[in-house]
Amino acid sequence: MSFKITPGFQLVGNSSCVDANALGEKHLKTLNPAGFKAAYSEISHWPDYTPTPLEVLDNAAKAINVAGVFYKNESTRFGLGSFKALGGAYAVSNLLKRIVKESGVKGDVSDLDLRSGKYRQIIEGVTITCATDGNHGRSVAWGCQQYGCQCAIYIHETVSEGRQKAIEQYGASVVRVPGNYDDAVRQADQDAKNLGRYIVSDTSYEGYMDVPKDVMQGYTVMADEAFSQLPEGTVPTHIFVQGGVGGLAAAVVAQAWQRYRAQRPVCVVVEPEKADCLYKSAEAGYPVTVEGDLDTLMAGLACGEVSLLAWEILEAAVSHFMTVSDESAIDCMRLLAGSELCAAHEIIAGESAVAGLSGLLLASQDEGARRTLGLDENSCILLIGSEGATDPQLYHELVTEFMAGEEVV
Repeated sequence: MSFKITPGFQLVGNSSCVDANALGEKHLKTLNPAGFKAAYSEISHWPDYTPTPLEVLDNAAKAINVAGVFYKNESTRFGLGSFKALGGAYAVSNLLKRIVKESGVKGDVSDLDLRSGKYRQIIEGVTITCATDGNHGRSVAWGCQQYGCQCAIYIHETVSEGRQKAIEQYGASVVRVPGNYDDAVRQADQDAKNLGRYIVSDTSYEGYMDVPKDVMQGYTVMADEAFSQLPEGTVPTHIFVQGGVGGLAAAVVAQAWQRYRAQRPVCVVVEPEKADCLYKSAEAGYPVTVEGDLDTLMAGLACGEVSLLAWEILEAAVSHFMTVSDESAIDCMRLLAGSELCAAHEIIAGESAVAGLSGLLLASQDEGARRTLGLDENSCILLIGSEGATDPQLYHELVTEFMAGEEVV
């Protein structure tokens, strides 16, 4: 069996990747076991928490001649349809706790205290804001609704109406600004300074580091779930994970490094070719900003500036960076929806969910890339299916209408 996927990718090695069994002291200041324990302790007690499934892509494994392919399916996370539900809302909770404490409240402030309305008079006057391509903003808006504070979300001009409405349903006001994602980040930051708002961003930059740590620490809960759900005795040899600003990738590879140490997997970060700031940073050896419209279909990965905290981990822990086309992502969405990769059932995956899958399938069909990455019949690959159909109309146009008319493979 072979799968039809639009050819074309770029692969670059990372000369800064260190040959060590654990993250160093600098990296552990960002993501560490204590931070994971705190995040898991809180998030696992949120209403409706349940681990999302780890799907077995058995047909994919057979087709590319590897031992196993596993896909962490985040399409059902807290009803928001994305792994981002873990990060943004967790950071909102931690920020509100700090605000309550700074108001003069003595003793511990818990997540349950916030939800119960115990500090409503303090919280209802707080406005939290961020920029988003869709999923992070939805998580922040959901968190703000859970705790009773105000929320203002900034989106750029190409974010779909469907994603805007998905944010507004949680009571947030949405501000659309000209330009790309990074322009929206700058506008949200400036308005927050002028209006006394609090930023909960998933990207870090000079002078803004603490909150993005909380966001990434929330993501480690998902990574730990995935590693725990692998068949007993199975250690992943490879992880293909999406890029974006780098927060998700950093959380996943850091958790893998801490868990597996000497057996740590080969980590490959995959980005859209139209928004490849991490790939270009790996080429340059330092964080690089990508200018322009960043008009990739993979909206959640349409980022031109690297998160500095994430980069500190990625440059040490990731062996290769890769870019793929929008067309290959659409192909993967259709393959999953058509039950071609997973014999058991179809999988609904959004555009940004399949970057890692696209990278794996493209690399596996290229003998040079297989040798470079060490892909063989003993390889066990973990993929992060980061979102479901977060824009149902677009998903329908890309997948459902197409599959009604012609074969996928």
